[in-house]
Amino acid sequence: MFVAVACDLGNADRLASVGNLLLQYGFRKLQQNLYESAVISEKSLLRLKKELDGLTDSYDSLRFYQYPLEDTLVVSSLKEKKWRKLVLTVEGKGL
Repeated sequence: MFVAVACDLGNADRLASVGNLLLQYGFRKLQQNLYESAVISEKSLLRLKKELDGLTDSYDSLRFYQYPLEDTLVVSSLKEKKWRKLVLTVEGKGL
């Protein structure tokens, strides 16, 4: 599964902590605050999201772009300490 993560964090310490955690999970840093992985499993991604939840506060936001997940693009975002999900499918397939 391909996953890209965009980070908008409130301070440099949290940015460093989140960046290091993403690198530990095998993500590559592409640009400032932008990471991607083409090898992370769904199980590892769920574990990563739980760990990131503990490293962030209500001023931080993270956005995950996952493809393919059951022939869909899934956009997950953490904002104000709440996870939200947007699921986009190809017309005639999926939901």
